[in-house]
Amino acid sequence: MSSLIPFAIFVVVYLGSGLVLEAQGVKMAFYQFPAPVAAVIGILVAFILLKGKFEDKFNTFLEGCGDSNILIMCVIYLLAGAFAAVCKAMGGLDATVNLGLNYVPTQYLAAGIFIITAFISLATGTSVGSVVAVGPIAISIAEKTGMGIPMLLGVVLGGSMFGDNLSVISDTTIAATRTQGCSMRDKFRLNLWLTLIPAIITVVILLFTGNSSIGKVALSGEINYIKVLPYVVVLVGAIAGGNVFAVLFGGTVLAGLIGFYYGSFTCITYAQTIYAGFTGMTDIFLLSLLIGGLANMINKAGGITALLKYAQKFISGRRSAEVAISALVSLTDIAVANNTVAIIINGEVARSLCYKFKVDPRRSAALLDTFSNVFQGLIPYGAQMLIITGFTKGSVSPIDLLPHAWFLYLLFLSSLISIFVPFSNGVIVKDPWNYEKQKPESEVNDAIVAEEAIE
Repeated sequence: MSSLIPFAIFVVVYLGSGLVLEAQGVKMAFYQFPAPVAAVIGILVAFILLKGKFEDKFNTFLEGCGDSNILIMCVIYLLAGAFAAVCKAMGGLDATVNLGLNYVPTQYLAAGIFIITAFISLATGTSVGSVVAVGPIAISIAEKTGMGIPMLLGVVLGGSMFGDNLSVISDTTIAATRTQGCSMRDKFRLNLWLTLIPAIITVVILLFTGNSSIGKVALSGEINYIKVLPYVVVLVGAIAGGNVFAVLFGGTVLAGLIGFYYGSFTCITYAQTIYAGFTGMTDIFLLSLLIGGLANMINKAGGITALLKYAQKFISGRRSAEVAISALVSLTDIAVANNTVAIIINGEVARSLCYKFKVDPRRSAALLDTFSNVFQGLIPYGAQMLIITGFTKGSVSPIDLLPHAWFLYLLFLSSLISIFVPFSNGVIVKDPWNYEKQKPESEVNDAIVAEEAIE
């Protein structure tokens, strides 16, 4: 287990810095210390503690950084960042918000705000972006109607995590599918059932509890159907099973053409916006590379095998393995306050548990994404919670908002029930996972060696 110390150092540095800064009253305390720097500290510890020649350890680190899944994940991050940035710059985000508000019956604004936020987060793949876009509008509506700011902000928070969990271009989806070795389409199909039922129940609750007598809501801009089109194209293309690189590239081009037509872009500003989208993903890009290298060093040193040996004491079969995967990513997210980081940290262990206890990796990907998003939304020091309560300038605290985050509680129950009553597995039972076919020969051999070591 000593080979896991570098990973523990990474978590302790990242978590500890957040706790210290939080105690000092620093805003967004858990997001001040850059996660890639914390990963570098863990890597340095690995070079010091792990046995072997420096050159061998360095080559192992580079092999992990250059793993095909890691590189694919990083490129998808860049393309997703470019698409989101171009769509926002040409007015797609504002157009989507206004389109939703224009068609929502005014007496059902709470339910409408949830649906609007859910669609925006589903289309853009970012909960933070959705909170920033809809949060101020929700506060304005609450002030005009007296509906209660905490209630509407809880609605916005739930809707933002809906898409972060389900979107095919969310960084959590990218991380979950690449670490588990499954397609985004398969994960979406399975995750849809976990997410859709809680969403429907939430809407029903809001229809009866969130009524409003306000007149027509004033829109903040134009209603433009064309500007919403890139989101729809990317969403449909990804769900239909299109190549994610082609879908994101095509969506970015389409959004750019729309921007040119409406005068939002010149060739220079279009290129600059794409690059801004790239740089917006710098943190998660670097973190994925560095964690990939660190994880490979720890794996080669026997850390993953030792962890599995310890975990096996509490795991008796598929269901308990799924519980373990869910618990690991939940606890990690509570510790590091970043759902994508939590998935990356636990990805290798989760995948090993899948092959050891015959958990379908598509299930594992869905559980990693869902449970990390649930707790990311609920922790008072998470980015989403801090930003959305920040709009109120201190009049609403995370504690005030938590009782109204109905969707997150329902999503937690839905996912937990699915482990013991696999109601969501119907979409994949006709397409059983071929464990050996999906793994390269080297990985099969490594799995056999690890299993023998455990036994």
